[in-house]
Amino acid sequence: MAQDNSFDIVCKVDLQEVDNAIQQVMKEIRTRYDFKGSKSEVRRENQEIHLLADDDYKRRSVVEMLSQRLAARKVSLKSLTFGKPEEAAGGALRQSITLQQGIPSEQAKEIVKIIKGTGRKVQAAIQGDLVRVRGKSKDELQTIMQVLRASSLPIEMQFENYR
Repeated sequence: MAQDNSFDIVCKVDLQEVDNAIQQVMKEIRTRYDFKGSKSEVRRENQEIHLLADDDYKRRSVVEMLSQRLAARKVSLKSLTFGKPEEAAGGALRQSITLQQGIPSEQAKEIVKIIKGTGRKVQAAIQGDLVRVRGKSKDELQTIMQVLRASSLPIEMQFENYR
């Protein structure tokens, strides 16, 4: 009897790396000349990053700094969902950025559709916020991984529990 091989497709963000990037951005804000006397700040609460900036120029600068720091720490920018900037007290701007944890159901359905479209002998099943792919051949599973990496899905995917 042949043994089934499988792997899980997940979407996770390393929160420790996000915290480290935020600390680097805050350090840069405190030392940069154009932020002197500014009340700009970045903080994380659960799965959201909150930005506060004096004006739109500073908000865009903070977003750019944060994006660079996250990219340097191997946190994909695909896993960030930017909210609309809002007015805050004193003429400042506030913006929230949501961190993507888990695969949303519509994206999971799209992943399953892509896998079925390959014509490979594998089964894909949505299990909560991950997609499990099973197959007899490890080569088939690796081909599926390559197809998914090449796809233009708007989420960051990691492959775990490859057995």
